[in-house]
Amino acid sequence: MSGLDAHQLSLNTATVRPQWTLAQCIDGAARHGFGGISPWRDKLHEMGTDPAAKAIRDAGLRVSGLCRGGMFTADGPLSTEVMDDNRRAVDEAATIGADCLVMVVGGLQPDSRDLPAAWDTVEEGLSRTLDHARGAGVKVAIEPLHPMYAADRACVNTMGHALDICDRLGEGIGVAVDVYHVWWDPDLSRQIERAGRDRLMAFHLCDWLVPTRDLLTDRGMMGDGVIDLPGLRRQVEAHGFDGLNEVEIFSAENWWKRDADEVLATVVERGRTAC
Repeated sequence: MSGLDAHQLSLNTATVRPQWTLAQCIDGAARHGFGGISPWRDKLHEMGTDPAAKAIRDAGLRVSGLCRGGMFTADGPLSTEVMDDNRRAVDEAATIGADCLVMVVGGLQPDSRDLPAAWDTVEEGLSRTLDHARGAGVKVAIEPLHPMYAADRACVNTMGHALDICDRLGEGIGVAVDVYHVWWDPDLSRQIERAGRDRLMAFHLCDWLVPTRDLLTDRGMMGDGVIDLPGLRRQVEAHGFDGLNEVEIFSAENWWKRDADEVLATVVERGRTAC
């Protein structure tokens, strides 16, 4: 299986989060030949949604996703503030032409040990947000996170659980497959097939280092860890995914300390040789 050319890659702005503004990310992605970009909303807000949309279009970049909506359990059961923020996220995704709005759904509610209640709150929040997203022409992608994040970041931790929610909610919702979070799942292959073309909305690349020094901010560059990246890419493509391959690397002690152009050059090289 051949590797990825630069135009098949999308730069998630988290990969050079400390080094570059969104304007610099747009320029850098274009200079290095990337096909797209995926902004985090804090970077988008710093630049302004409308100016960012214009700059992305002018650079000829596709928007593989907007990170992130969700966190439905942050203030208890679906606070007005949380729901308003998710509606804004949908509108921002529409403005920049994002392929999908990525949802990190939230963990346990404050001072709670009731995981089923968190699941119910998340599904209700997704349902309400999806109503607005359908009207705006925005697809919603649930990103299952590794179980280590179940308490505080995302209580949806497997592709199977995410797709069960999608089955109940219907059109316009699917999954963002982040290899860092799902590579370990023994049922992953079956769930990728189950998702199919319409629900495989995003594919995120990085690697799992051994040892991992920090579970949030020590992701590896592709090829430096243990994930079978070509194998996973082969699976999602076999079942219909034809979007950009989005590189999202949180790396406080390594890649965030390097020159951003060096990081992007390495991403391009590893896309070609390790993916």
